[in-house]
Amino acid sequence: MFQGASSLSLDAKGRLSVPTRHRDVLSATAGGQLTITRHPHGCLMVFPRPAWEQFRERIAALPMSAQWWKRILLGNAMDVDMDATGRVLISPELRTAAGLTRDAMLLGMGNHFELWDRAQYEAQEAQAMQGEVPEALRDFSF
Repeated sequence: MFQGASSLSLDAKGRLSVPTRHRDVLSATAGGQLTITRHPHGCLMVFPRPAWEQFRERIAALPMSAQWWKRILLGNAMDVDMDATGRVLISPELRTAAGLTRDAMLLGMGNHFELWDRAQYEAQEAQAMQGEVPEALRDFSF
């Protein structure tokens, strides 16, 4: 299970250095192979390859009424490998789709990560914190 937030920077070539606390797990469980695709909220999802394969099966099974979402999620998916120093290349197309320039946030979301442009993430997080607590959390004890 991946959790926690990491503030990162993309280099001039669009490479991201995977935090060391996640590197060993990704190497052991996925051989350093990842898949990156778009997320409906404007960020990117980064999956270890085995988790991606399970997610891909669920998306591929969606009905024709969800064809555009299949295109968005599967059609934009890119397989990448961590290099020897734990970096992954984020394609120009995916960087543009998520508005990624230099400063980024990598969030562990259980079986995958979300990769956000830092400014976009901070703005959306602040907006969420100002809003109402969702119904699903109303009876949740903190």
